Amino acid sequence: MRKGIILFLLGFFIFQFAHAEVAKIDPQEWDFGQVKQGAILKHDFILKNETNDILGINNIHTSCGCTASESDKKSLMPQESTTIKVTFNSKGYLGSVQQFVYVNTDNTDLAIIKFTIKAQVAKED
Repeated sequence: MRKGIILFLLGFFIFQFAHAEVAKIDPQEWDFGQVKQGAILKHDFILKNETNDILGINNIHTSCGCTASESDKKSLMPQESTTIKVTFNSKGYLGSVQQFVYVNTDNTDLAIIKFTIKAQVAKED
């Protein structure tokens, strides 16, 4: 009985550490709401390294040429944050739009971090 309790507790702690948060993203999705066609929209996401190791940002790419993104830093010390700057050009879009930003890291537990931007694009007056 005692051995079973010890094994249960050991398994519980291993599970807890295995699922520890690697990065904090605040927020992971941003909705610009109603915008005029042709508007250049900008938003900054915050990415925080929640590990005890250095988190390397290998590269950043987007789902479309209409969206650009860059990071202030290429590596984050434990508990350090960086800004992921996103710019979306709504020219040529109409209606509901959703684009993605992919941050590739050197952490196998979180190799790709996905940010989402949304907008409802209306015709120019």
